[in-house]
Amino acid sequence: MSLALPYTIRGLCEIKSGDLSGSVRGRFPVFVCLHAIHPVRATPARYVYDFLEGPLKQAFPHTSMVDARLSPSTAPLTSGMDAVCLFVNDDASAETVEILAANGTRLIAMRCAGYDRVDVDACRRHGVTVARVPEYSPHAVAEHALALLMAVNRHLPAAHSRTREGNFTLSGLVGVDLYGKTAGVVGTGKIGRCLIRILRGLGMRVLAHDVAESPEARSLGADYVERDYLIANSDVISLHAPLMDSTRHMIDRRAVELMRPGCLIVNVARGGLIDTAALLQGLKSGQVGGAALDTYEKEDKIFFKDFSSSSMSKRMEAWDDEFKLLKSFPNVLITPHSAFLTREALANIANSTVANVLSFAEGKPFPENALVVGPGKN
Repeated sequence: MSLALPYTIRGLCEIKSGDLSGSVRGRFPVFVCLHAIHPVRATPARYVYDFLEGPLKQAFPHTSMVDARLSPSTAPLTSGMDAVCLFVNDDASAETVEILAANGTRLIAMRCAGYDRVDVDACRRHGVTVARVPEYSPHAVAEHALALLMAVNRHLPAAHSRTREGNFTLSGLVGVDLYGKTAGVVGTGKIGRCLIRILRGLGMRVLAHDVAESPEARSLGADYVERDYLIANSDVISLHAPLMDSTRHMIDRRAVELMRPGCLIVNVARGGLIDTAALLQGLKSGQVGGAALDTYEKEDKIFFKDFSSSSMSKRMEAWDDEFKLLKSFPNVLITPHSAFLTREALANIANSTVANVLSFAEGKPFPENALVVGPGKN
């Protein structure tokens, strides 16, 4: 068996080659597709590559790598591969899945919790198993949400930029005390609950909304309310929900109109949770006081790519108009889907990814909550 992995990870994985049978390792060469990897530069992508390369080569010594993002045009590269490993913005649409299946692919292993870019129905039709990493470090993502909130509230990017230029004036840097304010947390899974604990520690009141209420979130002091009530009564709204039909554009024009004037929005989940046009209108009117985003609904054409040496015309061609406008607001802070990017999280991703592939290769049950489509999940 063989494995294709677009965009990957070396280092802290605990799986040793001695843990694997020689027969499995010998018949499981790994094909790794890499995108946004710069071997010389110390970029986030470089760190991701470093963390996964070692564990994969320990488990599957015949691993090989190629620089490509998975899409219908690059899917033929996986010919003869039994498995493909994807990250958040790789394309596993129906068209891609059909090509993968025709090539002999039987497993899609996600290196993240979300799988909204995987056509699950197409995988079922073609008999392709889908696995994910259900948890890597909820603390990493929650802490990044806090960092974004603090930075956009206290205008830290502008303050830092000014002082570097020798400007030590204070105009335009006024924020608000978070102590005593109300935070709305949408989605109270492990990440949401980590953030609730942090926000309560800051002395904030926390409103929560989820289709499944968490006793732990209640014990931390969160009050569960309807989503509209949360939106209308929060000074800060932080999104931690999965992207699905019921959550797509949950922050739309109507939601923006419901918000308290000056409300701050944090999104470290999925870009599609926010209707960008509605957010822009809220920023223009002042209804939205600031937005801190680690994700964007059209990020697949932008994130994990390096435009720093591109001409302005090439940047403008690649960036859509709404993204250009978002970047122009001084009260908008955007990070490149890096909330997960800690050493601990990368090590957990590496461990879980290799464990999922091993489970598939050896015909063993997948780790808890890792299987999305496959035996018992169809």
